[in-house]
Amino acid sequence: MRIIELILDEENEDGGVYAISIVEQPAIESDFIALAKEQTIELAEVDHDKRILMGAALIPNKTIYRRNGEEEFYVYFSKNTIRKASEMFLKSGSQSASTLEHEMNLSGLTVVESWIVESAEQDKTALHKLSVPIGTWMVSVKVDNEDVWQNYVKTGKVKGFSIEGYFADKTDLKAIQPDQDAELIESIKAILRDA
Repeated sequence: MRIIELILDEENEDGGVYAISIVEQPAIESDFIALAKEQTIELAEVDHDKRILMGAALIPNKTIYRRNGEEEFYVYFSKNTIRKASEMFLKSGSQSASTLEHEMNLSGLTVVESWIVESAEQDKTALHKLSVPIGTWMVSVKVDNEDVWQNYVKTGKVKGFSIEGYFADKTDLKAIQPDQDAELIESIKAILRDA
């Protein structure tokens, strides 16, 4: 099966990530977590929802299965492409562009934090017991949409993020060879084992 590296066409103003979708089955196979805060009010401790979802938007070298008609292939993003995509997303002001399952535009969801994981031990992901590789693009999304929070997040109908964007493919259409990147090969083997 072919593997295609997706890259940014930096000369194309419409390139990169233009929205983040909340989905039941994230292609990157990484679920988000919902954060809650504690607030003390006159001797009573009450849990109030912060309504913030935290999760991976893109994971470097993570192979993502795709099908185009009869053709099956995998795509992946390098650390460099992920960093550039996260920067372009913020520079374009797309923080409030979101969809449900890539089908329905949503209002009331905003990216309030965006960062690239640079240390497994000292990153905010470790604080929340999320294990993601260095170079992962993490986001925190504030959910001010009552319907989405009650009927999709709290019920578990959505479990993670999936990006929407335009990328070019780096013509890397060769079949997998034994001398290719070991991490990429192991990732594909794991996908095939789980299939």
